[in-house]
Amino acid sequence: MASFCKNEDCPPSQDLLAFLDGGISLNDGVGIRRHLSVCEFCSAELDFYERYPQADEPLEIESPKMPEPLLELAEALMPGKQGISSLERLFSERDEK
Repeated sequence: MASFCKNEDCPPSQDLLAFLDGGISLNDGVGIRRHLSVCEFCSAELDFYERYPQADEPLEIESPKMPEPLLELAEALMPGKQGISSLERLFSERDEK
């Protein structure tokens, strides 16, 4: 039995997703169907995508605000407060990423 992994003959995951969504040409679809008939790994990958649809865009999860008393305590414990607090700068840099 061959190892259960993607190999150079396997279509990229993006092509499998396009095949699943119907966003692939008829000609390419025939090739993927043929490949799926002999490749357990890609068949399993396609089954996974059917059960767990992939979001078009990553979900943005907003971080909860730090409670004001905790923020004040943390700022008081951090040395060298100048202008914008070190914590506010840290949080704003994290939120920009």
